[in-house]
Amino acid sequence: MAKKNLIEREKKRQKLEQQYYLIRRSPKKEMRKAQSLSEKWEIQGKLEVLPRNSAPTRLHRRCFATGRPRGNYRDFGLSGHVLREMVHGCLLPGATRSSW
Repeated sequence: MAKKNLIEREKKRQKLEQQYYLIRRSPKKEMRKAQSLSEKWEIQGKLEVLPRNSAPTRLHRRCFATGRPRGNYRDFGLSGHVLREMVHGCLLPGATRSSW
């Protein structure tokens, strides 16, 4: 199980990302249209004022059951070893164990 403070930090980042999504999106559109370098610097200054944790690249996918940050499957939202245990226990409908 991951530490609770890491999970809470990730929830805080998700909340900030949703809060600043539209505010962050409009300067990025302006950046694409800007022609001169000075205009791009001004727009970049607007983006730098926003909190760092509001950037979508700061978000990290975590396992729903354990909070593990690595080895996650997007389709299930679970880490590999939890997914394997659930498949072996027949808790995921439609998922089968591989055998060869």
